[in-house]
Amino acid sequence: MAAETDNTLQKVDSLVEEPKDGAAKKGHRRASSMAADVYRIEDLEKEGKKIEISIETQKLNWKLNKSPMTVEDPAVLKQPLTEPKLKSIALHFPLGLEVTARNLKGVTIKDALDAIHKQFKKRADDEFEKPYLMGFEWDPEECYTRFIVHQSAVPTSSMGGGGGKKKKNKKADAEEGS
Repeated sequence: MAAETDNTLQKVDSLVEEPKDGAAKKGHRRASSMAADVYRIEDLEKEGKKIEISIETQKLNWKLNKSPMTVEDPAVLKQPLTEPKLKSIALHFPLGLEVTARNLKGVTIKDALDAIHKQFKKRADDEFEKPYLMGFEWDPEECYTRFIVHQSAVPTSSMGGGGGKKKKNKKADAEEGS
């Protein structure tokens, strides 16, 4: 009977060792979902690479407590937040709050807005001093691994009256130069 127990143990042991003896061991299962051109910000910091933030984030006219789907141009949401693409980024608010946007295929503008919205969706409009997203700033000297979130008391729409004022100023400058 002791011999049978040894055989059973040997069979179990051989089953456990079998994958090691077989073909090359496969890595973690999720490796296929990771994109080749997406980086960890810590790796970029080691290499000293510069990160560009999508300029579209400054033209969203988006309230922090509203759904990201309420932006004027929803097609912008699919665009990557940065170039090169990042797997995750910490978004730091001036008063100390920090949220993290994540996406293994590259953080999009929507991922960043979703992370912010999750924090503020239950707040009323009158609880905000500056309810609109003005954009993000990356200051590698202060902190390489996070973006600073800038807010505004008024909408930062590119489609509103802001463009008209610039045209008027150009006309006024041309008249003064004459």
